[in-house]
Amino acid sequence: MEIRRELPYRLVIQPGTTYVGGNYPGCDRSSNFRGVGSSSLGQDEECVESGGTIVPRSLVAPDVVAATYDGRSGTRVANRRQSMNALYICYFALREPLVQSQVVPYLRELAASEIQPTLLTFEPRNPAWSSIERQQCRETLRKQGIRWISLRYHKFPSLPATAYDILRGNLVSCYVARKYRVDVIHARGHVPAAMAALARVLGLAKLIFDIRGFMPEEYVDAGLWPPGGTLYRITKAVERRLLASADAFVVLTHRARETLFPGCSATDSIGRPIEVIPCCVDMKKFREAGPGQRESIRKKLNVDERRVLVYVGALGGWYLMSEMAAFIAVAHERDPTIFALVLTQSQTQAEAFTSRLLELGLSPGDYRVGSVSPDEVPEYVAAADFAFCFIKPSYSKLASSPTKIGEFLACGLPVLCNSGIGDTDDLLFTNRVGVIFEKFDRESYNRRVDR
Repeated sequence: MEIRRELPYRLVIQPGTTYVGGNYPGCDRSSNFRGVGSSSLGQDEECVESGGTIVPRSLVAPDVVAATYDGRSGTRVANRRQSMNALYICYFALREPLVQSQVVPYLRELAASEIQPTLLTFEPRNPAWSSIERQQCRETLRKQGIRWISLRYHKFPSLPATAYDILRGNLVSCYVARKYRVDVIHARGHVPAAMAALARVLGLAKLIFDIRGFMPEEYVDAGLWPPGGTLYRITKAVERRLLASADAFVVLTHRARETLFPGCSATDSIGRPIEVIPCCVDMKKFREAGPGQRESIRKKLNVDERRVLVYVGALGGWYLMSEMAAFIAVAHERDPTIFALVLTQSQTQAEAFTSRLLELGLSPGDYRVGSVSPDEVPEYVAAADFAFCFIKPSYSKLASSPTKIGEFLACGLPVLCNSGIGDTDDLLFTNRVGVIFEKFDRESYNRRVDR
């Protein structure tokens, strides 16, 4: 909470002086505050007030009232800061790119905001951690203000393994909540939310249900579960319970919020907070190419005078490999200068995509399909002229926020994408930063290429 009060005169805190007539919230004008520390006109000094004494923040614990004195404007800004402990549960491994790009930066910012985060991850048997690696990661996170705890991830058999992980997650969550006096548990997805359920029921902590997607529908849409099957019905029942018991919610898209909480905006019908937070992008990595950087990558690709169309990520499954290959072929047919750059980590997927491009009549000089190191991806993206991404449209994808779309836009590229994926339609159309495909056919491809 931020409170701004105008002082009747400029304030300079000097060692041993007395501040009389303060306009401090909750105190009358005759209150006296003894100053400890110093500041000068034209500078801001952050101090804290405790028991009538103003002390530099560096000398006290962080769970008190902080005040900033602005000698230039005579404005006193008081921020009521209270130390908070949070547990973040993530059903992924620490070394996964998603955790490194999405979770750790978020927790790092929480730590900088005087919230003490504890991260709980689930690590698979392979690749195994050495004791030295584990200690190094723990120490790296500790320096960023993050406490790290891990459990073993179990995969087979699927349902019993997940149920076992949920049971252990509940026990550990209760233990951590008690030991570190956790105020809030942030559960990233359905399974982590189930792991926080016991601690919530016992009143050990509040629960933020971070709904990363419509999980039951995702499994059905992916063909992994039959519609209305046993697993679907069990998961929907758990989901209903979590929605009823959580204290606050995060969703990725406005369309997801409207689906889950019809007619609601900042809060649901009983006043619980709802936040729409799309997947984030590291703007320090993904940005428009600097001087000479774009030319260097394009020279390496031998595409100096060509228009480069880029895609980054998996091929197959949710990402429509055949449709994307067909679009590249049509685009190249309409404009022979087009060069397709497809970056994917899977060698098998890369080979399958290359075979499809050859079948469609493209020559090896018209594309590059393969991988680069994660650190090089932003440079290659920024060297392109426009980006594209075709995702299988379905009901569950209304809750999807593809990170790659934000990364493309951060690099200054217009984006071509199909409709029905989260808020992407509105994002691209309203901001005039891309085009939307309603159908996957030659006529639609030709029309969009001409634009």
